[in-house]
Amino acid sequence: MESLTFRHTTKKPLPGAKPQAITGVVASGNLEVLLERVLPPDACEVAIETPITGYGPVWEAVVADFVARAEPGGIRISINDGGARPDTVSLRLLQGARLMEG
Repeated sequence: MESLTFRHTTKKPLPGAKPQAITGVVASGNLEVLLERVLPPDACEVAIETPITGYGPVWEAVVADFVARAEPGGIRISINDGGARPDTVSLRLLQGARLMEG
């Protein structure tokens, strides 16, 4: 099991007022993503629990791309990975951000 945490500074908070959102189901062999609006408006933190070790640089790149695209300021994200591919991770993160904006 590997635990990774990435912290980013954003230019703005993620729009919307929804306090939390969940996307995905870890039992599906995919991943579960929990987003919570609990951080300062210019901060984003992504904590990942994954059974697959050695992919830190890939996770870092996927998270950095998501932060650049979505500007998720104020959001703490917890990911329980079940072996998801990077494109699925990106999809679930963007879905979660959209839910938070709604």
